[in-house]
Amino acid sequence: MKSFLAAFFALAVCATAQPKFNVLHLVSDDLNTSLGCYGHAQVKSPHIDKLAASGVRFEKAYCQFPLCNPSRASFMTGMRPGSTKVYENSTHFRQALPEVLSIPQTFSKAGAFAARVGKLYHYGVPTQIGTSGLDDEPSWQQVVNPIGHDKKVEDQIHTLTPGQFGGTLSWFNDPSEEPQTDAVGAAEAIKLLEAKKDGPFYLAVGFYRPHTPYVAPKKYFEQYPIEKIQLPTGPMKDAPGIPTQAYASYKKEQDQLTDPMRKEILQAYFASTTFMDDQVGEVVAAVERLGLREKTVIVFHSDHGYHLGDHGLWQKQSLWENSAHVPLIISVPGNANNGKACPRTVELIDLHATLADVCGLPLPQSDGTSLKPLLENSQAAWDRPAFTQVMRGGIPGTGNGPGKGQGKKGKGKGSIGVSVRTEQFRYTEWDEGRQGATLFDLQNDPQEAKDLVKDPAHAETVAKMKALLSGLKK
Repeated sequence: MKSFLAAFFALAVCATAQPKFNVLHLVSDDLNTSLGCYGHAQVKSPHIDKLAASGVRFEKAYCQFPLCNPSRASFMTGMRPGSTKVYENSTHFRQALPEVLSIPQTFSKAGAFAARVGKLYHYGVPTQIGTSGLDDEPSWQQVVNPIGHDKKVEDQIHTLTPGQFGGTLSWFNDPSEEPQTDAVGAAEAIKLLEAKKDGPFYLAVGFYRPHTPYVAPKKYFEQYPIEKIQLPTGPMKDAPGIPTQAYASYKKEQDQLTDPMRKEILQAYFASTTFMDDQVGEVVAAVERLGLREKTVIVFHSDHGYHLGDHGLWQKQSLWENSAHVPLIISVPGNANNGKACPRTVELIDLHATLADVCGLPLPQSDGTSLKPLLENSQAAWDRPAFTQVMRGGIPGTGNGPGKGQGKKGKGKGSIGVSVRTEQFRYTEWDEGRQGATLFDLQNDPQEAKDLVKDPAHAETVAKMKALLSGLKK
C-alpha cells in the first residue's frame, strides 16, 4: 500500500510540475535589428514580422556580450558573463558553473522533451557546421546537427581573407537549388514537432544565417537589386574624442573595402536574412498545421547585434548600439498584449526566468528576471537597465570560429569594456574609465554621433550611470 501511495503522489507531483505550454525557441546567428518589424526600410522579413504581430516585440532588448560563445552561454543559463566566466569562444560555461541549470534542463526536469536542432551553444561557423561544436550535452535529450549545400561551395565564396569565411567578411550568391543548412535544419525541426506533438516539449532551433559567410540561394539576392542598396551614413571610425577601444573590433582586412564591395556585402547579408526568415516561416507554419499554436510559446531572437558599416565597423564585438541591440519577440498563447511593442530595456539573460514563469515552472537561479509583467502589459513600470560588456586584450583574435587567432584565449591581462543602457541613454566605460568613457542620448541621437560624457549639463546622468555599473558582476 505504501509503495502504491508513494507512486501515486510521485505521479501527481510530476503532473503538476509539467509546463503549461510547449516552447519553440528560435535563434538566429549574428542578426541585428535589420528587420521589417523593427522599421528597416529594405529588409524583407515577412515571417518574423508576422510572429511579431502575434507576440510582444521588445524594442530595446540587449545581449550581455556581443560574441557567440559568451552570449549563448549567458542566455541559455540566465547568467551574466561575470558568472559564467566565458569571455571568448573556447571556454565552456560548466568550468565555472558545473551545476547550473540551462533552459532545456529546467524544462526536462518538469517532464518536457528537450531537443536542439542546429546552433544553440557555440560552435564555429562555417567550419564546425555538421558537428556539435562546444555543445552542452546535459541540456538535451536529442540533438540534430544539420549540414547543407553551403558547406559544399566554400571554395567559391568571396572572402576578404583567403581561406577564412567565419571570422571575416565573406559572401556568395549560390545558383544551386540544393537545400542549405538552415533549410535542412528547418525540415529536421518539423520532423521533431511531428514526432513530439503530444508534448510537452522544449525545442530549440538555431539558424546559421546571416552569420558569415553570407550564403543564400540566388532568388534571395534578386530581391535586393544592388543599385538600390544604401550605404550607412553618420559618424565613422576614429571620430574625434571617442576612446580608441570603441573601435578595437575593426579588422585590418576591411581597409580593402570599396563602396561597390560594401554594397555587395549588404546585399548578401540582407539576402541571408530573408532566407533565414523563410525557414522561420516553415517551422512556425508546422506548429500551426499540427494544431500546436495555442499550446506553444514561440520565442525568436539573435545572439547579439551586428555592424553593417555604421561607425566604420562591420560584424560585432563593440559596445555601440548596433552591436549590443538584438531583436526579441515572445509570443505566449492567449496573451491579451500580443501584437504590442514594449519600449522597456530588457536583457537576453531574462529569457530563462521568463520562459519558466509563463509556463508555470519554478523560477530558476538566474542573474535575469522574468519579463512576464511586460508580456502582460508592455507599458508596465520597469526600472531595470541592460548591461553589455566586451573584453579587450588578452584575446588575440576576434573571429567566431576555431583556429589561429579566432576566439582563442590569449596570454596577458585583458581589460573589460562595460556599457549600461537605459531607455534614453547608453553609458560606456573602458577599463573602468581609465581608457575612456562615453555617454550617448539614444532617444535624440540614435546614430550615437554626439558624446555627452564631458558635457556639464549631463554630469548628473553620468553619475547615475556610473552608479548602475558599480554593482555589475564583471
